[in-house]
Amino acid sequence: MKAYMSEFDLEVTLREISKENLKSILGLKVAPHQEQFVASNAVSLAQAHFEPELPWFRAIYAGEVPVGFLMLEYNAEEQFYFLWRLMVDERYQKHGYGRKALELLFAHVKTLPNSGALYTSCVPAEGGPGPFYEQMGFVYTGEEEDGELYMRREL
Repeated sequence: MKAYMSEFDLEVTLREISKENLKSILGLKVAPHQEQFVASNAVSLAQAHFEPELPWFRAIYAGEVPVGFLMLEYNAEEQFYFLWRLMVDERYQKHGYGRKALELLFAHVKTLPNSGALYTSCVPAEGGPGPFYEQMGFVYTGEEEDGELYMRREL
């Protein structure tokens, strides 16, 4: 009997972005109605390169296919980690890749100093990522900035 491996069983990894995979990462896009919730990968990478002391960023792969991007900020002054970006291309959403990528990020952050929690923020609107973050263990802190609500997850 031959075992069937579905796309849902593909191993999810976080990989460095290099000259070889940059074009693939820049080609990933969220659905048009989601563009208000997350910056493009081009904007995110530009921000990462102009603030090199802040972010740690990786491509999200399912098997050998790039499916998304995430970026982590460490605020050394206030001693906290912040999920600055998480995006999964519209073609690969609803496959569990974002969930698996966050689990890998949680494990990574736990290896870092002062890593008792991870923060993020989201726009509170229909179709936004808030419910997904809640499923992943984030809770609203009651803080708000520039129309975004802050969330925290204990690690």
